[in-house]
Amino acid sequence: MREYELNHARWRKSSFSDGNGGDCVEVADGVPGVLPVRDSKVAGGPVIVVGSAAWAAFVRAV
Repeated sequence: MREYELNHARWRKSSFSDGNGGDCVEVADGVPGVLPVRDSKVAGGPVIVVGSAAWAAFVRAV
C-alpha cells in the first residue's frame, strides 16, 4: 500500500456544501496522479485516495 504526504494538501470543499454541516466531501489538489477524498466534517479522519483517471470517469458518470 502506498502512502501519500497530505499534511500540506490544499483541500477544497464540494460546491454542494450547504455551510450548515451538511453531508459533503473535500478533495485535495496537488497530489500527482491521484485525488485524495475525505469527509469535510471529519478533517482528521480517513482519506480515500482515488486514481486521477478513475475520478474523472466517476465524475463523468454522475
